[in-house]
Amino acid sequence: MNSKAKFNARPINHSPMSWVQHERDGKVMTIAFARADSAPAHPLDLVEQIVSEQDWPIQRHGADELTTVVGGSSDEYHLWFSWREDLGALQFSCAFGMRLPPPRLPALHSLLALLNAKVPIGHFDVWHDDGVICFRYALLVRGGSGISSSQIEDLIEIGIGECERSYPAFQFVVWGGKSPEESIAAALMETVGEA
Repeated sequence: MNSKAKFNARPINHSPMSWVQHERDGKVMTIAFARADSAPAHPLDLVEQIVSEQDWPIQRHGADELTTVVGGSSDEYHLWFSWREDLGALQFSCAFGMRLPPPRLPALHSLLALLNAKVPIGHFDVWHDDGVICFRYALLVRGGSGISSSQIEDLIEIGIGECERSYPAFQFVVWGGKSPEESIAAALMETVGEA
């Protein structure tokens, strides 16, 4: 299955810029990625280059951690990148701005299981210490090939796309008091045919 179609993202142009649009409920969010001629030596330097091209705020927490905040059509997303040299992995999280009230935790766990069965790459999780819901993924980079700007762009696109697609289901469970099954049915129903 084509992941770009599944996430309702449409590539617009690939050279020298790559444009991606996410559409949900008539709202369109466009992200433009400039193509770098050469990749920096450290993976987070490349992440920082891509994030700065978007004019997103950047906070670098040491050599191996970077965060930024992105406004989506449904929520504000907190992107976290961490380079693990020992694993040869770039860890990525895209966290929702909403916080989980503790009484909704059992329903949320059921929703996470249902959503994660539908996510082809990565998974949704909850950070129990502060009640934050997030999408997580780790990109393994071994064998000396390094990491490309396209891989990071895809990581960001997939993370934001999955969060945008799943946001209503979380809202229905967390604030609407609906069951996980009702929430996922209402939030993720796909339109069949043309209007």
